[in-house]
Amino acid sequence: MVMETKKKLKIRIVSVLLIFLILFIALLSRAFQLQILSGQKLKALAQRQQTTTLQLQPERGVIFDRNGEKLAVSIMADSVFADPSKIADPLRTSQQISDILHLDKSAVFKKISERKSFCWLARRISPEQAANVENANIEGIILVKEPKRFYPNGELAAHMLGFVGADSIGLEGLEKKYNEVLKGKPEKVTWARDAKGKKLFLRAEKTETQKDESINLVLTIDNRIQYLVETHLKDAVLSKGAKGGLAIVMDPQTGEILALANEGRFNPNNIRGLDPDTWRNRAITDFFDPGSTFKPFLVAAALEEKAIKETDKFYCENGSLAIADRIIHEANRKRHGNLAVPDILKYSSNIGSVKIAQKLGKEKFAEYIERFGFGARTGIDLPGESTGMIRPVQKWTKVDAATIAFGQGISVTAIQLISAMSAIANNGVLMKPYIVRGFADKNNRLIKMYTPTVVRKVVSPGVAKRLTGMLTEVVGAVDGTGKNARIVNVAVAGKTGTSQKFDFARGAYSSEKVRTSFMGFFPADNPQVAILVILDEPQRDKWGGVAAAPVFKNIGDQILNCFKTNIRETPVFEQEKTNKVQLISTSQALVPGQAAPDDDSVMPDFSNLTIREVMKKARERSIEVKITGNGWAVSQYPQAGTQLGEERVCNVTFALNN
Repeated sequence: MVMETKKKLKIRIVSVLLIFLILFIALLSRAFQLQILSGQKLKALAQRQQTTTLQLQPERGVIFDRNGEKLAVSIMADSVFADPSKIADPLRTSQQISDILHLDKSAVFKKISERKSFCWLARRISPEQAANVENANIEGIILVKEPKRFYPNGELAAHMLGFVGADSIGLEGLEKKYNEVLKGKPEKVTWARDAKGKKLFLRAEKTETQKDESINLVLTIDNRIQYLVETHLKDAVLSKGAKGGLAIVMDPQTGEILALANEGRFNPNNIRGLDPDTWRNRAITDFFDPGSTFKPFLVAAALEEKAIKETDKFYCENGSLAIADRIIHEANRKRHGNLAVPDILKYSSNIGSVKIAQKLGKEKFAEYIERFGFGARTGIDLPGESTGMIRPVQKWTKVDAATIAFGQGISVTAIQLISAMSAIANNGVLMKPYIVRGFADKNNRLIKMYTPTVVRKVVSPGVAKRLTGMLTEVVGAVDGTGKNARIVNVAVAGKTGTSQKFDFARGAYSSEKVRTSFMGFFPADNPQVAILVILDEPQRDKWGGVAAAPVFKNIGDQILNCFKTNIRETPVFEQEKTNKVQLISTSQALVPGQAAPDDDSVMPDFSNLTIREVMKKARERSIEVKITGNGWAVSQYPQAGTQLGEERVCNVTFALNN
């Protein structure tokens, strides 16, 4: 009996031990499964439960003007998002947050109710609102810092700069054109939480390759010139009762845009509720009949083709000329008899222009219209540029050929017009207009710089000089149509224009609605500045010579008074102690007497040399020469005397002298 009891006890002990062994093995297996087989999966699940990760856009690159002044920057602002999984009472939370941020309660409730994790509630709120959200300490409502685009000068250059959207993506202007350059790479922000969902710490994840990805833009624009252009344009639009207006200032020898303004301005810091038409950059998107500002290009073509001579006289029919079924009149019903070519420009004779066009022939006229850049995009680095509108020459009627001679029946853009005028100022060489001068890294070191681009030689330097002399008379003569554009002690070359706007409702040109314009350059003997001014539908003074020419004069006067030194100076970047980008003229490094004309450290003067002579001179100083045209050197970039850096390259334009 005792033996049987002992035996049963042993069996029970063994059973218990076996059960413990089985349980131990099961626990080991489960631990192996959790720690080894499912470890990574469970770790990831735990991280999702304990952390919140959000991808944020980094700060965009700064946009500087040519002097290092900031035109667009990024500042940090608070944004609010919700984590619905942590919100116990969505209705109450919606009421709280909508009261603080002045949001629609039902919209907030819908977001919180329909989402399981992340949802934005408000982006880039004011510091006061952020403080109120922080103080409310609402469970599941989180504040995060993200960059906000800010334009320190408000409306200044707004049409050119453009703006960005809620996700820091460029939507208009330079912000859109150079979005990939400016935006950089997104970064991840992570919150760790304890078991109760309380935020423990914030961590920003950024790899080494992501650092300093965004790049700064350096523009050709001078914010001082931009300001005075916008100021004078606005005053003119108001005083003349105009619908709108635009103005462009350009360096004719390089193609650099120094100012580009549209009246009807907006503040890119606040675009909510604005009509998209408000921010359209009309200087490059809109096309229109140029009117009499087109006449210089006709005369240039006729002189180049030797279809006319300056001394030729044309009978201007005492004010009216029949062409097919149309009667061509002089502007303002003026009457002229015999006029020489310079007088046709000085008095802006429509009939004289028609007769010059007849001598030239429509095929040649169309060829030069194309050579001056009309009917094609200039390639300016801004989005939305139009080509204008020119009918194929094969479809020109006699009336078309006549009216195009004085700028009616052909549509051009403002940027085309100022570029073509600059070609006359630049010895007949057409330059590509551009607005971005270079790129700089986050330490303000210049990493890329654009140089002027020659498009083509349009007319010879001799023709350009002769035409410049005629245009100088348009402004300088007592009875010239452009006399109101005169600047004291400076020779100005220019041309007035008044064009009727086409009334599509009536199917005819309107006698009430006009565009008045003036374009010109100075000093006439060494042009550094070209300016175009256009006023749209002025109610008072509906002629270019009395409405637009004074605006040109005012802008030109101030440029000359404010900028005593040559504005065409090549910049280099330098790092100041204040971390502000500064552009310093390399020509300032050349103190008179320090650098002789044959100093190997500066760019030599290639003017009036043949291609072979230029190549030889450049080879002696290890300079790479990019050649355009043939004949003798008429222009170069960089200019003679510019300090040579690591990149020893010079663009030289050649032309045959008349």
